Amino acid sequence: MAFCSVITLSRHCRSPYLHISRAPKLPFYCRRRASAIAMSSASETKLTAPYGSWKSPITADVVSGSEKRLGGFSTDSLGRLYWIESRPTESGRNVLVRQADSENDEPIDITPKDFAVRTVAQEYGGGAFSISGDFIIFSNYRDQRLYKQSISSKGDSAPVPLTPDYNGPHVCYADGVFDFRLNCYVTVREDRRESSTNAITTIVSVDLRGNGIKEPKILIEGNDFYAFPRIDPEGERMAWIEWSHPNMPWDKSELWVGYISENGDIKERICVAGGNPSIVESLSEPKWSPEGELFFVSDRKSGFWNIYKWVESTNEVLPVYTFNAEFTKPLWVFGLNSYDFLQKPDKKNLIACSYRMNGRSYLGIVDVMQSKLLPLDIPFTDINNIQSGLDCLYVEGASASHPLSIAKVILDDQKSKAVDLKIIWSSSYISPPIQSYISTPELIEFPTEVPGQSAYAYFYPPTNPLFQATQEERPPLLLKSHGGPTAEARGILNLSIQYWTSRGWAFVDVNYGGSTGYGREYRDRLLGRWGITDVNDCCSCAKFLVDSGKVDGERLCITGGSAGGYTALAALAFKDTFKAGASLYGVADLKSLKADTHKLESHYLDNLVGDENAYFARSPINFVDQFSCPMILFQGLEDKVVPPDQARKIYHALKDKGVPVALVEYEGEQHGFRKAENIKYTLEQQMVFFARLVGKHAVADDIIPVKVDNLD
Repeated sequence: MAFCSVITLSRHCRSPYLHISRAPKLPFYCRRRASAIAMSSASETKLTAPYGSWKSPITADVVSGSEKRLGGFSTDSLGRLYWIESRPTESGRNVLVRQADSENDEPIDITPKDFAVRTVAQEYGGGAFSISGDFIIFSNYRDQRLYKQSISSKGDSAPVPLTPDYNGPHVCYADGVFDFRLNCYVTVREDRRESSTNAITTIVSVDLRGNGIKEPKILIEGNDFYAFPRIDPEGERMAWIEWSHPNMPWDKSELWVGYISENGDIKERICVAGGNPSIVESLSEPKWSPEGELFFVSDRKSGFWNIYKWVESTNEVLPVYTFNAEFTKPLWVFGLNSYDFLQKPDKKNLIACSYRMNGRSYLGIVDVMQSKLLPLDIPFTDINNIQSGLDCLYVEGASASHPLSIAKVILDDQKSKAVDLKIIWSSSYISPPIQSYISTPELIEFPTEVPGQSAYAYFYPPTNPLFQATQEERPPLLLKSHGGPTAEARGILNLSIQYWTSRGWAFVDVNYGGSTGYGREYRDRLLGRWGITDVNDCCSCAKFLVDSGKVDGERLCITGGSAGGYTALAALAFKDTFKAGASLYGVADLKSLKADTHKLESHYLDNLVGDENAYFARSPINFVDQFSCPMILFQGLEDKVVPPDQARKIYHALKDKGVPVALVEYEGEQHGFRKAENIKYTLEQQMVFFARLVGKHAVADDIIPVKVDNLD
């Protein structure tokens, strides 16, 4: 149930960093948007108005129009950058875009209009394309087939299918790599032809010789899940990760290496890590160095995901660098790339990496020979993926004041300092007047109900240069519980949050016990306690902010998507902290979720919940009589992770009980909303719903509220 709300991806917009190279001048549509949303702040006298009623240029149109998402990036042999962006204005279509040939040109769309680069393998996708030479291979969303497309300026660029047509999107592919020795494409395949809820996952090879469509050849099969098939530079060995029910990949997984025969079969295999029952570890991101050594990430012993190396001759696993920080993140999507080898002939033992510690990301260089980590100073405080380029690094990152971007980082000759950073692609342009409306998050640590134990959150105070409230008033609070639940709230510039704070709401994004980014011990707080630890921590956070005098204890609201929606519902059913709530594609019935959800998460709840009694006792749908607070629900009708029946059950139950409730359903939406009009509507309806029922204020925007049963 992982859904990360990632903001804005307007192509080719600048980011106002200091000490970085500037991108070229803004295209007209960006300048037009900036001028349209800019408000004059010439007056030094602030208007006094109730919290929540303030006028803001960060409208729902601005948020939804810039709510593009990044779906991965890579480079070609010439060092040009390619990325996937999801476009809400095109109903969420995923388009592969190439970096412009010169700074004065626009980026180039590679994907034809009737195609979309997206895989639905394991529902969350990722790893949807790969580049080799002058062509790409990608998964097409509509039919889920693999296609080959030329990216050369010469010849026909129309995509050509590589895999068979199975009369519908029943077979998905993800996380593919090229086997240059045998001229094939090795990829994870998810086959749903026999069962849509219990797909058969394998690692297959697709023959690239000739132009015909061929049935993929199965290389590895028999386990429940596979990821990261990676071929060594000589094409003689393949590494991969696998795991089985009831584990999720961050609970327990295995790293294997197989030896490839002349005809492409795996003739022999060895378990490198994860096979020792005395060592519980989560494996991720295997990579072969240019010299043919295998590196990977494990949380063995320390409980933190660190980088390790396999010594093949002795079958030993050795730490590359030991640190109480996370060098990867949970494997919800394919194609994670948290570290890479520097592309420099005389720098064979240097690894560029991102790592996360105490709520902040860092970029660094690991010297493998000296087991030394050297941090690099860049303006990003949140980093996702990185890739080594020609004499540079490409970094996907953001900060509290800068939106999600891809930056080109130039290192000095010694590879010890970042000497230049240039934004290649950025999520949005924030005009100077808008910058004054941006609320900067404060990382807070608050006590939980467990004596001596703390949890963490990002608190955003109300911020608006034109308005203020009276000294006596405290702002209403919207608390967000993130999805997953094995995921993390990250303190980056998110216009969806700024929409609230610029109107006078306080906002807090909670990393309850069970969140990632703080090691396995913190992550394991949720085992057997989902619906307890997360709910308690959210309530404790709200109480902490009330006791600190930062928010109004009578105007506390909670929202969340997916697993976060479940936490919101459970908090309203089992606690009396909050006065109203919103659930976006949230879970109401744990037992039916276990029965109806997709394969990846079909046993997820076994470890998070426990026995049958716990399933009943923690399902909000079974305790409707304990609900007394207003609730608004939003649901996509094509959601296969949390089926629409979940929202409908809680809606009808609350309606019958007489509790103010509203249900908004979206045709054509899945798990997480992709269409601009739906993103806008969801944001506006939450705002006006909370204002009407809890906020005790009028909203400044012209919003027609949805009908609320038992109220209107």
